[in-house]
Amino acid sequence: MPRRNRKRTPPSPLPPQHGVDPMRIRTPAQGTHTWPTLRDHLVARLPADAHTVDAMIHRGEVVDKDGRAIGSHTPYAAGTHLWFHRDLPAEPPVPFPIHVVYRDERLLVADKPHFLATTPRGRHVAQTALARLRHELDLPGLSPAHRLDRLTAGLVMFTVRPEVRGAYQLLFQQHRVYKEYEALAPYRPDLELPRTVRSHIEKTPGVMAARELPDRPINAESRVELLDRRDLPDLGDFPGHAHGTARYRLLPRTGRTHQLRVHMNTLGIPILGDPVYPEVGDPDRADFSRPLQLLARVLEFTDPVTGARHRFETSRTLTAWDDPAAWAAQTPAPDGPAEPDPPAA
Repeated sequence: MPRRNRKRTPPSPLPPQHGVDPMRIRTPAQGTHTWPTLRDHLVARLPADAHTVDAMIHRGEVVDKDGRAIGSHTPYAAGTHLWFHRDLPAEPPVPFPIHVVYRDERLLVADKPHFLATTPRGRHVAQTALARLRHELDLPGLSPAHRLDRLTAGLVMFTVRPEVRGAYQLLFQQHRVYKEYEALAPYRPDLELPRTVRSHIEKTPGVMAARELPDRPINAESRVELLDRRDLPDLGDFPGHAHGTARYRLLPRTGRTHQLRVHMNTLGIPILGDPVYPEVGDPDRADFSRPLQLLARVLEFTDPVTGARHRFETSRTLTAWDDPAAWAAQTPAPDGPAEPDPPAA
């Protein structure tokens, strides 16, 4: 079957600002509704008033594929690509550093803190691992090879050059990366471990919690192993925590959004500090006192470009295990607006 002749999106003529890529808009193809000018199209298309659009155009901030600023009266043309930088939303700064554990000319592996999203989305834009690393290391071409949930800490991989991104993303898509997580959750003496949990997980955009659909084909698989248990003080997360707290090794074979959190909840051992499972809460975005006790501990794979074998381990630990008294003494801040995590690759 002959391939369809698909036009490639031209590269952005604008560099990132504060580590954040410009927004791109393409006007509809010929034969659809048209506007007198490109300015009129932007006013109709953007969630902004006409005054804001006019101010951006007046300052020369809206450009075409050749980097030329459009004017207020530039005629509308179908299939036109336009770029501009949006105003960044107000974000509480995440007060934890990102550690770079490995870097070469193609690859960067970072040790991400809790509460920091991997990539910009929604109200988390500049306060993301991608934006901060691009800005701090002057790496405008940095891209994620996969993603971690905002609330999960630990290892996440980025590519330094766009031309190698696909090779490293394919490692994750083909399940050729060994990923090891660590989690703290209630201990259940009646739960036989190790075991492998398999289910169909569906995450609807804009909905906080993912759900398992029993009548759909399996798309998520996680192995759960018991590492250790302790009779810790009342950690305040789960009433009736009578059998203590356990430390678990989690080995996901797939990478669905919230997969490990969903599977642990399904087993009746929801992860400590989880504001979504088993019940959806409404945490304040500026409250960093009770991090989810889930850590991406190990990434291991064969480099698709060099053939070298890599194994990386996080230097982070889980607070409630190391200092349970301090964890128990922390009081979450008042509730604030909740927001779903982006999909994980």
